[in-house]
Amino acid sequence: MAAAQQQSGVTVNAPWTRAAGQGGTGAGFMTLRNAGATADRLVAARAGIARTVELHTHINDNGVMRMRPVPGIEVPAGGEVQLRPGGFHLMLIGLTAPLRQGERVPVTLVFERAGEVQVQLAVESAGARGPAGGGHHH
Repeated sequence: MAAAQQQSGVTVNAPWTRAAGQGGTGAGFMTLRNAGATADRLVAARAGIARTVELHTHINDNGVMRMRPVPGIEVPAGGEVQLRPGGFHLMLIGLTAPLRQGERVPVTLVFERAGEVQVQLAVESAGARGPAGGGHHH
């Protein structure tokens, strides 16, 4: 199965997460591409494995990097946005089960225009800096 999952112009590529313990917090990363002529916005996400899922970014607060929730993540028309360590990402808060390397975690992304898009986060090692296989999972 190809990594790209498309609906109404939005494509999700290389969704991944890091291994994490039950009761802890995980993070979701991916590239969102918008082939449409109108900008879209990721406004929410949910996952059965987490008590709640929030959209976050990192900001530089007087030289200290801090995570902050954001109300949405813009996906420009004909462009893309990367959810990656140190930038925009999903926070999976209150994990009800561990995220184990090699598994896949279903997540529902909610877009303003594209609606709900189902993705599977590939669980990488706890210290991973990116998805395995150069960014594409098949």
